[in-house]
Amino acid sequence: MCDICVMNAVKDKMLSRRSFFKAATAGAATAVVGSAMTGTPAMADGHSSVLDMTHELHPDFPTYFGESGFQMEQKFNFAEHHFNLNLLSVNEHTGTHVDAPLHFSADGKSVAEIPVENLIAPLCVIDIAARAADDANAQVTPEDIKTWMAANGDIPANACVAMYSGWAANVASDKFRNADAAGAQHYPGFHVEAANMLIEETGATSIAVDTLSLDHGMSADFATHYAWLPTGRFGIENLANLDKVPAAGATLIVGAPKHRGGTGGPSRIFAMV
Repeated sequence: MCDICVMNAVKDKMLSRRSFFKAATAGAATAVVGSAMTGTPAMADGHSSVLDMTHELHPDFPTYFGESGFQMEQKFNFAEHHFNLNLLSVNEHTGTHVDAPLHFSADGKSVAEIPVENLIAPLCVIDIAARAADDANAQVTPEDIKTWMAANGDIPANACVAMYSGWAANVASDKFRNADAAGAQHYPGFHVEAANMLIEETGATSIAVDTLSLDHGMSADFATHYAWLPTGRFGIENLANLDKVPAAGATLIVGAPKHRGGTGGPSRIFAMV
């Protein structure tokens, strides 16, 4: 069937259904609006609000390689076709996104294979913002983890341990990549010794950063990526709003994509606080 025939058939069907639903919609509107204003009945016990931890994705969002990782082309528009549809072209590691084990291993789990239970995680936020303000190359160290544990208790099983460096404030400027004249990037990340400590001494299954990379920007060997991801754990890069969640007690929900063989992908991530 031709495209225009399909579009006309869809439009006719929509019009015929509209009159059927009009009365029911009008009758239910008050009840729907009323229930929508009562809060979040699906909220887990102990949480009272939801916070978006995701940056808005657009063609100018900074990327590790410096080239645009996201394009969107409108293929259908409402004025002409009576519906809107865009064609996306996306680098998997653009915007707020997941690094799957496959990203840095020969045969690790793809993003579609990450166990769904690992995508709901107690959130542990390690704050190195003061240090990062003076040193763009600051890293989360084992000592930072020990300090967090002294204040908050053990790292919970299945936790996501996140670095808050304050770097998300730079996302709209060149400072987010912070490349020097030689092309080396400078921003905070996890030291490989911290990653190894989490692997060996805790049940954490993910780490997260508010920068472009799990490794600090000037890393030449991606030691943290290679230590962390091949163990079956995953990472999150470019997380937003870590300054708005507590050091402990929030629950992170990772809306990871599920495309076969994917090494990661842009994700909608939020925290229940």
